[in-house]
Amino acid sequence: MATTEIITVQRRRKYHWPEAQLNFWLVIVIISSAVLLGVFAYLTSIQNSLKLGIPWILPYMITTSTLCILFIILLLGLISQQQLLPGIVVLGSFILFVLFLTGLIETSIQLYGPSGAVNSYCGSRPNVQVIDSQQTAAWLANQGLCTDWRAAFAFEIVGTVFLLWMMVMAYQVNRDDFE
Repeated sequence: MATTEIITVQRRRKYHWPEAQLNFWLVIVIISSAVLLGVFAYLTSIQNSLKLGIPWILPYMITTSTLCILFIILLLGLISQQQLLPGIVVLGSFILFVLFLTGLIETSIQLYGPSGAVNSYCGSRPNVQVIDSQQTAAWLANQGLCTDWRAAFAFEIVGTVFLLWMMVMAYQVNRDDFE
């Protein structure tokens, strides 16, 4: 009786990521996430020190930006092992895109929403002729908080757009649309 030997050859597909775009994306998204983490942690500490309630957007964006930083660390690990798969990138980017978009919508409501929104307090100045140091310090603190909210809004836009861009880039890598 003759035996037949079956040999299977398994080939691993190599994905060619555009290095410059991927590095640029990684830097911008890590900066955006780090800024959002810092701003919302600072706003949370201010709320705690004033013994005020904490809006849900503050811990939500702290968690979202932390997840994004962890995702970037995972991507860096996969890149170093040359095992970065487009499916992982699309899935992670989509989840983070939805989280960032939700945060962007709520931040815009908090910042520019109905009466009592953060932006309605940003232009106020003391109405006293003689401005003492305590009023000046309060005005500077108010302007700092307004700037923090505006920065958070801007970096949420950047993060949301760049996560969408990463989903498109991963799709193109999967289809070998890059040279």
